[in-house]
Amino acid sequence: MKDTINDKSADTCLPGGLISADQWTLPQTSVRRSLKDAIQYALSQLQAGVSQAEDPFESMDDLPELSGIQKKRLAPEPDYGRQAEAIASGVQQARSEGSLNREVVCLVAPPFSGLQQSLARFEELAEPGLLDGSGEKWRIIGPPDTLSFSAKEACDWWDEQDLSTPWVITELADFWLRSLSGLVLVKELFRRIAIGETGAGILGCSSWCWRYWGQYLENAQMSPWTPAPMDAERLGVWFTYLASGKGRSEIVARMTGDGLYVLPLAEKDKTKSNKKRKYSSFLRDLAATSRGNPGVALAIWQRSLRAKPDDEAKLDEADEKTEKQSRAADCWVVPLGKLSLPSMPQSKESVTGFILHGLLLHNGLDMSSLELVTGVSTYELSLVLSRLKRAELAACDETDGRWQVTAIGYPTVRRHLQGWGFPLDQF
Repeated sequence: MKDTINDKSADTCLPGGLISADQWTLPQTSVRRSLKDAIQYALSQLQAGVSQAEDPFESMDDLPELSGIQKKRLAPEPDYGRQAEAIASGVQQARSEGSLNREVVCLVAPPFSGLQQSLARFEELAEPGLLDGSGEKWRIIGPPDTLSFSAKEACDWWDEQDLSTPWVITELADFWLRSLSGLVLVKELFRRIAIGETGAGILGCSSWCWRYWGQYLENAQMSPWTPAPMDAERLGVWFTYLASGKGRSEIVARMTGDGLYVLPLAEKDKTKSNKKRKYSSFLRDLAATSRGNPGVALAIWQRSLRAKPDDEAKLDEADEKTEKQSRAADCWVVPLGKLSLPSMPQSKESVTGFILHGLLLHNGLDMSSLELVTGVSTYELSLVLSRLKRAELAACDETDGRWQVTAIGYPTVRRHLQGWGFPLDQF
C-alpha cells in the first residue's frame, strides 16, 4: 500500500496509514540529516530572518506543567473509534489492490501504538462489511479464563469459536503464556489459519509477542502489516489533529527557551506575516526518541508541554464556544534534553530484565502469570516491581491487577533490554 501522508484523503488520525511490516523504517534524528537536507534547512532558517529584536521573546522555562484540563485540551488521548475506521479503510484498500493473500490479516505494532484499543472498537464500525463485503458485524474473540491446554482441549476450544464469520482478535499476547501448556492455543490457531479453516479475520499482535511467534512458527508466513512510523511531519499532523478536533483549527506551540516554533507545521503555517517563522527540530528528535511510536511520542509530548497559569481560564472559555468560534490555544514545549524522563534504577539483580521482557512479551501480566513465565518468586517480584513503579518504568492496572511497562518509560526499558542481550522486536 502506498504511503498516503500527502494524500488529501488520508485520515489525520492515522497519518501514513498501514504499510507492510518489512517496509517499516526508524525515523532519523535531526543530527543525521543528509547534507542536502541540512543545507536546505539552513537556507530556510536564514531566509526566515527573524531576530530577537524583530520577534521579542521572553524565556518560558519556568512555566508549570499542564493541568488536567489543559492536557485534555492540548494533548488528549486518541479517538480509537476513528482509528478503527482508518485501520478498516487501510485493510480494505490493501484488499482492493491485491496486497493481501490471506483471508486473515495480521496487524503487528509496538506497544502503545493504540492498535489493541482500535481493534476493540471494530464491533462498532458504522459499515460492518467494510472489509469483506458480507455486511456482517465483526465479532471480537476474547481469550479463555485459563491458558493451559492440551492439544485436544485447544482444538475443542477453537471449535466452539465461530471463525467462519468475520472475527477480530485484538491482542494475540492475551492467548498464551511462555510455558509448555501455554503455547498450545496459539499453535492451533495458526494451524487453522495456515490451512484455510477460518473465514475473514483480523489478528492483532504486539511486536514483542510477534517476535517470539515469528521465530517459533517460521513457516506460518503471515506477512504482517503495521501502522506507518510517526516521523516529524506525521507527529505534527497527529498532534494538531488531537488538539484541535479533527483538524478544524491550528495549535501554536513554541519552545520555552528560544521561542522557535514547533506547531503549526511550516507548510501549514498560515501566518499573515511576510516573514517566515524559525522552526525547532523538536518533532524530528521526538520521532527518533520514540522510534516512531505514537503512544510513546504522545506521553513525552504531554510531559514536555507547558502553559501560562492564566491560560486555563482561556481554555475553559474556549471550550464553551462553538466550533467556529473556538480558537487554537498556545502552548510551550520544553526541549527533550531538559525533560525529566524515567531512568533505570541501578541493581545487581539480574531478574529485572527477565521481568521487563516478560511484561513486553505478553503485553502485561498479573503477578501469578508473571511468576509462571519468569520463575521469579512472588516476594522478589513485589520488590522489583515496586522499584520499577517508583521509577515510572512499570505500572499496575488496579482494575485487573496486570503490570505493564509504561509508555513514558518504554524507550529506557527497550534500550536496557538491548544492552542486557534480550531479543528485541523489529520496531
